[in-house]
Amino acid sequence: RAAPLSGLCWVCLLLKSKCCCVLCGLGDLGVRSYGQLESKDIFIAVKTTRKYHKSRLELLIQTWVSQAKQQTYIFTDGEDKELQLSAGVNLINTNCSAAHTRQALCCKMSVEYDKFIESQKKWFCHVDDDNYVILPSLLKLLSSYHHSQDVYLGRPSLDHPIEAAERVKSDGSVSVRFWFATGGAGFCISRGLALKMSPWASLGNFISTAEKIRLPDDCTIGYIIEALLEVTLTHTHLFHSHLENLQKLPTDTVLDQVTLSYGGFENTRNVVGLVGGFSLTEDPTRFKTVHCLLYPDTYWCPKLKGGHRH
Repeated sequence: RAAPLSGLCWVCLLLKSKCCCVLCGLGDLGVRSYGQLESKDIFIAVKTTRKYHKSRLELLIQTWVSQAKQQTYIFTDGEDKELQLSAGVNLINTNCSAAHTRQALCCKMSVEYDKFIESQKKWFCHVDDDNYVILPSLLKLLSSYHHSQDVYLGRPSLDHPIEAAERVKSDGSVSVRFWFATGGAGFCISRGLALKMSPWASLGNFISTAEKIRLPDDCTIGYIIEALLEVTLTHTHLFHSHLENLQKLPTDTVLDQVTLSYGGFENTRNVVGLVGGFSLTEDPTRFKTVHCLLYPDTYWCPKLKGGHRH
């Protein structure tokens, strides 16, 4: 773990003095910096299903995944050699069921975990196929921590810990309470913590752990980390899912977030209120608009007069 801060550095945090923070080895936002983290240090797992390869995945590959192809691993349930060859992405067929069931979701998460451990990368970040990952913000956030620490970052979908019945060998059960970061907004786990999860997560153990509490994949992650390893979830509001009202996100902060999302069939207008070079008809998710504000030199981005973007 990191060494405790000195009295002077606590003053720096309170005063938010940039010069003072530099002297103490703290970042601009008053958090300790652990050196330059590179995108190659992060394992980004995208969970999807075969039927969404065209309607969802192609948009991600066109936008943020294009900036991190080597770091992004797409976990699906069906072969798509055409997409893999044309897009040049790491497409992994988990051979899990295509059904949106607890068992199928946990099967994919189990494969994600094992592939991350094999990768030797420093950080494991999971997102869904309706998330836009703002890579500079992700790097900035993870740089505030060290990968050897016990770090579990994400956003709960509930305002209280979840309660689950933990099955025990005597055919009885005990009640456990824990926080979990919703997979719909994305979450990140340090390598140090991921390695400690191994007894309950590696080589198929994740599936049996999930069956023990009969909860989905993201809840099972929280159960292993909070209930079994007794490591606290670090709550952050920089991750976003379609379950929240994305219109309420201040437009001047959108590009500072780590993940964004968009509404499904039932609420197609639940998107960030960002104005750019595309109309809502052309860009209903607003992902293209976000991408062009971040990477204006992208060849398909509209060039606005005077080079200004709003």
